Amino acid sequence: MDYKSKYTMRKKSSRLKKMKVRVLVLSVFAIFCIGCWALFLRFEGEAPEIKLLDCPKYFGMNTKISIEMTDQKSGLRKVWLALLINGKETILYDQYFSVDLWKGKSSEQKHIIEINLEPKKKFFPDGDGLLRIAAWDHSWRNYFKGNNAYIEKQITIDTEYPKIDMISRKHHFNQGGAGLIIYRVSEAETVNGVQVGDHFFPGMSGMFKDPLVFVAFLAVSHEQGPGTEMFITAEDQAHNLGRTPFSYNIRKKRFKRDIIRITDRFLRKKIPEFKTEYKSNGSLIDQFLAINKNERKANFKTIQNLCKNTKNLLFWKDTFLRLPKSATRAGFGDRRTYYYQGQVVDHQFHLGVDLASTYLSPVPAANYGRVIFADEIGIYGRVVIIDHGFGLYSLYSHMSRFSVKPGSTVNKGDILGHTGTTGLAGGDHLHFSILVQGVFTNPIEWWDKNWIKYNITDKISSARQLIKDGL
Repeated sequence: MDYKSKYTMRKKSSRLKKMKVRVLVLSVFAIFCIGCWALFLRFEGEAPEIKLLDCPKYFGMNTKISIEMTDQKSGLRKVWLALLINGKETILYDQYFSVDLWKGKSSEQKHIIEINLEPKKKFFPDGDGLLRIAAWDHSWRNYFKGNNAYIEKQITIDTEYPKIDMISRKHHFNQGGAGLIIYRVSEAETVNGVQVGDHFFPGMSGMFKDPLVFVAFLAVSHEQGPGTEMFITAEDQAHNLGRTPFSYNIRKKRFKRDIIRITDRFLRKKIPEFKTEYKSNGSLIDQFLAINKNERKANFKTIQNLCKNTKNLLFWKDTFLRLPKSATRAGFGDRRTYYYQGQVVDHQFHLGVDLASTYLSPVPAANYGRVIFADEIGIYGRVVIIDHGFGLYSLYSHMSRFSVKPGSTVNKGDILGHTGTTGLAGGDHLHFSILVQGVFTNPIEWWDKNWIKYNITDKISSARQLIKDGL
């Protein structure tokens, strides 16, 4: 072999050795990078996250607990839930999740604990406790134990339902009328009141010194007859529900049937006054029917909502005033049938008393109270609403103008404004209503001093004496 050939071979061998060294170095570097990357993933330092989706402060007979645990890095290794009461810890939930060795993480990145805790079955006593919640991930940190998240929540176990004791006696109601119930609840922090059919009337404290004594002004709707069920309920913060029936009587009432004849003249005068989403694009009678049905329903909801934020103060005294020197043009609960061109076109209820006096008569406040509304409400026109306390309200509508503002207090007899023809009124008059917690009731009762004495003030006086005597 000549010199040139030997040189060429030595040169190729040198290149091959260099290439092998490079490949080895690159391989070691790649393995090192992959190892670092794997170690970085396995030693990630982000702890799991715990969210209390549904975990109340108070636990009753059967309380749902819902807790979400997540870990988006190495995934969940273990989730754990326990309850500590009187120094004794009871594990409620404990679950382990395996790791995928190839991926180096758990497939369980989100887990929701949902349990129904029934303290009686677990023999947990009533009282304070500590809910302990923990989660671990598959990180190699903390000597391969993983990152840990831990939270505590103070809870109270209460499995006793509130007790209700009746204080008031003799509960007689008229269909479409009002009344008063007085009772005592064993727990202060309750949502309590009187259920009358599908209407709930909240109980309110403040009338008596004892904060556990509640009063509930209520109304029997004009559509609720003698068969309507009534009872008192009280629900505490742990959702334990106490329920107590009481003796009562509902007198059936026959309401007057009235015919309202709609004329073209009335339609041409009234319909243009309404600028509302409920007015259709059809004929005048079609537009009237849309207003009389749809807007009436919407206006009713507006009034109901306005008559729910009352003061726990008894503003009113004695009988309520009616419009002076006025004649009754329509009664409460009248069953109205609307005729147009000899055909029946609609049926509605009249939920107030129409009082007519002289043109633009001054309208007095029926009793002491606080003005909560003075503005327009659709078919009722210009309206004033007064809160008389404990859920009792008076409403004055179809007024031509008013001279009071929301927030102002009024005395019995103060002038609120003047009668008029606003809204769907056919002539100058006052539509006067009484509402109890948003339910329309017969105003005639509140004009009657004997009815108020026997059904309201005597009950309050008797209750004061019974409480004084230690009931």
